[in-house]
Amino acid sequence: MHRQAIFLDKDGTLIQDVPYNVNPEWIRFTHKAAEGLRLLHQAGYPLIVITNQAGVARGYFPETALVAVEQCLQDLFAAIDVPLAGFYYCPHDPEGVVSPYAIKCDCRKPQPGLLKQAANIQQISLPRSWFIGDILHDVEAGRAAGCRTILIDNGNETEWQLSPRRLPHHIVSNLWEAARVIIALDRRIVPPGELTSINGCSGNRK
Repeated sequence: MHRQAIFLDKDGTLIQDVPYNVNPEWIRFTHKAAEGLRLLHQAGYPLIVITNQAGVARGYFPETALVAVEQCLQDLFAAIDVPLAGFYYCPHDPEGVVSPYAIKCDCRKPQPGLLKQAANIQQISLPRSWFIGDILHDVEAGRAAGCRTILIDNGNETEWQLSPRRLPHHIVSNLWEAARVIIALDRRIVPPGELTSINGCSGNRK
């Protein structure tokens, strides 16, 4: 039987939004992200990052730079005793300047390709899963893949071009609130205990 999962946008949702950043020193959790991740992990959900990385296609950094980004995320998750189950990225942008990345693809959000790829590899049931993001492109990708969606309304969505395919199932203020909504609706049980907030990548490496 395929399992449920939580898919997470990276920039602005999981970590602070620093445009086209690949410097691990600047990678830090957003407000209440650590608490939300702990809740979701304790409830038994695998956590998978889905992210557009158009900086590769635009020539801002090489694709190899994303290795350090993924490692930093692994370190941040490990520091709060939460495993990161997957890191999937799209390096493409049809307006890019670096061949062969400057192409139209099905993995760049709002297309659902990365979600489908992750689900296929990890045996995830998309209709039973959730996608959490901070812009409507994330919502559209999640809906197109068949997921339930949560929009974190933190100010990063500025255009608000709403349509049925871009309408989030729920809107919250941060990842901790998203976790509480998901757990309540899925009727998951979280063990009692105090949750602490840990932020920042530097100093958390083993």
